[in-house]
Amino acid sequence: MARIRVMGAGGWGTALAMMADRSGHQVSMWSVFEEEVNRLSKVREHKKLLPGVKIPESIAITGDLASAAEADLVILAVPSFAVRQTAHSLKDVLPQGAVVVNVAKGFEEEHLLRLSQVIEQELPQARVAVLSGPSHAEEVSRGVPTTVVAASRSEEAACLVQNTLMNPVFRVYVNPDLTGVELGGALKNIIALAAGVCDGLGLGDNTKAALMTRGLSEIARLGIRMGAKQETFAGLTGIGDLVVTCTSMHSRNRRAGILIGQGVAPKKAVEEVGMVEGYLATHSAYRLAQRYGVDMPITTECYEVLYHGKDPKDAIIDLMERPKRSEAETTWLDFHRQD
Repeated sequence: MARIRVMGAGGWGTALAMMADRSGHQVSMWSVFEEEVNRLSKVREHKKLLPGVKIPESIAITGDLASAAEADLVILAVPSFAVRQTAHSLKDVLPQGAVVVNVAKGFEEEHLLRLSQVIEQELPQARVAVLSGPSHAEEVSRGVPTTVVAASRSEEAACLVQNTLMNPVFRVYVNPDLTGVELGGALKNIIALAAGVCDGLGLGDNTKAALMTRGLSEIARLGIRMGAKQETFAGLTGIGDLVVTCTSMHSRNRRAGILIGQGVAPKKAVEEVGMVEGYLATHSAYRLAQRYGVDMPITTECYEVLYHGKDPKDAIIDLMERPKRSEAETTWLDFHRQD
């Protein structure tokens, strides 16, 4: 039995806490909001995020950071914008060698850092891992079979996450490509937003299939330039996470995109749906593409729609009318060469 402390009592944090509790671990869940601690302790249900799913009495719900000091595994389950602040609050709490697992998917927008890099800055004493893959909280909380990936620069830390969290309905693979795993999880939210826009516009399966396929291509293009391995994007945290996020109504990114495609202003759509990581990730990815000199046409069009008011229909036209090229990233044949 391991002592697991989940930092964050939102939908994903609650689902992971329940999953770990079912495996017989000693689990507590922390929230920075006193009202949330009191409400969840009393009603034992996330009525908005996980309706009908009861939080077992065996899971302690607290606002006390000190509970993380003796944990075998600390899971950071807060939104991307709160990762630095939450990690910083643990700096004087966690001992040397503590294993911290981040489950948020995104970037620190100000510095364009991957979230593991943020945690490493704030918690130099910790071994940092990431848990990512096709995994909706709504399904994990109900014990639906799910498969994810644990990645870390420390093989020991990744294996600890695997050995601790894996159970008959939650299969965990390990992967040393921390950069690729994080980028796949963050960037697919952009494509999921775009997929939702296509749905909102009433476009068909052909369009969405093309969007997902070419979206994965540009995700991998940026990832490889940033040091990731190409094969990672063919795995669970690449195509796997992309498929589930682009096709499911559990996805807030897709739901926000549907509203935008139906004519709702992007900011209003985000406010209506709630936390939409793809909205922030689009801004970060657009800047990263410029920094690394990587062509990311879908991300660029998403950026124009979300931040500059471009009509989504015009964005589709501009993507379809781009210059002719080979599907392969490099080709021996130049269709436009003049002999």
